[in-house]
Amino acid sequence: MRAKFTGHDTFPLRYGWLYKAVNHLNSGGKLQTSKEDETQQAIIQLGVGKNMVNAIRYWAECAGLLESKRKQSNIDYYTSENGDYLFNETTGKDPYLEHLGSIWLVHFWLCFNEDEMTSYRYFFNIFNGEYFEKQVLLAHMSNDLVKLTSGDSSLNDSTIQKDIDTFLNSYSKKHITKTGDEEQFNSPLTELSLIQESGKNYYLSDLNSKSDLPIEIFIYALLKFIQKESRISKVSKVNFKSLLLDPLSPGRIFRLSEQGLGEKLDSAQDYSNGSISWLDTSGLRQVSVDSEYLNQEQVVLDSYYEGANNV
Repeated sequence: MRAKFTGHDTFPLRYGWLYKAVNHLNSGGKLQTSKEDETQQAIIQLGVGKNMVNAIRYWAECAGLLESKRKQSNIDYYTSENGDYLFNETTGKDPYLEHLGSIWLVHFWLCFNEDEMTSYRYFFNIFNGEYFEKQVLLAHMSNDLVKLTSGDSSLNDSTIQKDIDTFLNSYSKKHITKTGDEEQFNSPLTELSLIQESGKNYYLSDLNSKSDLPIEIFIYALLKFIQKESRISKVSKVNFKSLLLDPLSPGRIFRLSEQGLGEKLDSAQDYSNGSISWLDTSGLRQVSVDSEYLNQEQVVLDSYYEGANNV
């Protein structure tokens, strides 16, 4: 994996940024900052400073909403299928993130990546702590990154620490210290309650059932994970332990407990009319997906938004 611990200029994700990135590009704008005139145009059109232009591009790219093509010394950015699906101003399913399921989906897109390592991808795919100190997370990451990033010698604790701070500021709900402090409410990811600040650099991230995670978003993540696994195994089934503990699995990314994952699989089996099934026989728990259902993740997402928009 490549290390990707910079690019956000220490700005946590903020409401409106992903929408701005997609629709700025769709209207002919640019997000690269190598050309001064294009940079000034982006600053004016997005209404932010240069460093925030970088941060907007970083978060949109890490969420898989952008695609890039290199032209000589420049990189041009374009909106991806996922970017237009959710954030396109006219056709997007939820451009303003009005549904909690959309934030869960963005979280999954941010973490379902095995090409580039970031602090949040490390935490949600590898780290095992539930109640942890920031410095302990830093120590674990520093020890593991040598093998995870092919021994990237450019990494140092200061760079990793800034990335951890940005990750925690994007995800963790904080104690309010000032009335009307907007910084406490800027990141949509805090709505997921995946991490809570406990004070004095301690944080809590429970493993539980995630009752507010829509079953359609869970099934989408499940299908994406099994698709990845089936490219290696050539079979559309996976054991329960892999779904709970393997990197990129829904159990890991959504911080599900063992009981919580079982409950979600029960609901998925009912939702799919048995196209997703799981058995617990002789101590072997396996989840199977019918071959014709395995590539229906987009249909499942569409059904979520059809239901959410009719509420």
